[in-house]
Amino acid sequence: PTEFTPKFLDLLKEHQIKATFFCIGKQIEKYPETFQRIIAEGHTIGNHTLSHSSSTGFLSTSKMITEIEKCDKIMKNVGNIKTNLYRPPFGVTNPNIAKAIKKNNKVSIGWNVRSLDTIIDDEEKIYNRVTKGLKNGSIILLHDTSEKTFRVLTNLLVFLKDKKYSTFTVDTVINSNRND
Repeated sequence: PTEFTPKFLDLLKEHQIKATFFCIGKQIEKYPETFQRIIAEGHTIGNHTLSHSSSTGFLSTSKMITEIEKCDKIMKNVGNIKTNLYRPPFGVTNPNIAKAIKKNNKVSIGWNVRSLDTIIDDEEKIYNRVTKGLKNGSIILLHDTSEKTFRVLTNLLVFLKDKKYSTFTVDTVINSNRND
């Protein structure tokens, strides 16, 4: 959660859409009420480590296990919630991270439509990146960290409705695949 998350939640509620929020433990501690609101409004929660360290790809297995476990503990304490979903910071996976994911019984969730919303400043470029790559089952990576991404999401939700796309949370995809 960030200071922008409540606006994102308002927008999602207005469009009656549920999303998956991969949350960082330290951010949950900083914005506990917002984390509780995400849960209360029926969105799916995933673990995004304690600190989203820039050195994630270089951490030992034991340090990665701790990053995941500490985030889980904060989620339990603040939101009384447990999740098996995990998103690796920066999308980085290596043998150490893979072992930590397995040890914590997590399912690692990536994406196939990367907005680059933390790198690109031009909202139209971000919107075009997202909409041109969409197909059935796409997982879109967006961050609730800026006004810019909020505006992109506003336009994206209109686009999805116009094109008659339905939306889903990643847990529903995992659960439907397990039932096949």
